[in-house]
Amino acid sequence: MSLTFNVKHVERDSLRLQGELTPVELDLEQVDELVQFTEPVVYDLVVEKVEQDYLVQGRLSTLLRCKCARCLRAFSQNLEISQFVVDLPTQGEEAVAVANDSIDLTPYVREDILLELPQHPLCEPECRGLEKQASGSVSAPEGPSSATASVWDELNKLKL
Repeated sequence: MSLTFNVKHVERDSLRLQGELTPVELDLEQVDELVQFTEPVVYDLVVEKVEQDYLVQGRLSTLLRCKCARCLRAFSQNLEISQFVVDLPTQGEEAVAVANDSIDLTPYVREDILLELPQHPLCEPECRGLEKQASGSVSAPEGPSSATASVWDELNKLKL
């Protein structure tokens, strides 16, 4: 299923669209190794006709299941696009495709969600990453440690 609206329903008055789209419907199953979509994307949109174009405004939200880019610890993060806006021109070379009097909003929703994904998700801003143990192996940290020197302090010790 996709998120579509009938242009005839917007001729005289604005149209409100509310509901959910699954990650499968938005083709978001395998977009990033560190970010997984486990919940549907909830949308609350208003479609208006402005002269010859259609203006879509509203809100998108979902819950992401992430792995920290530093320590690989799993955590959840809300993704909210509170000001989703898209202008759909009906004329010109960027004109939106109208099929059976309907316009598909799914690609626009997907694109904005992809643009809002965290590039390097962190479980917490102070995450120090994996810590080295005495044996030389690494393990997940218990939490941020103030006793561990900063990376810059370690670099300053180098004799070049």
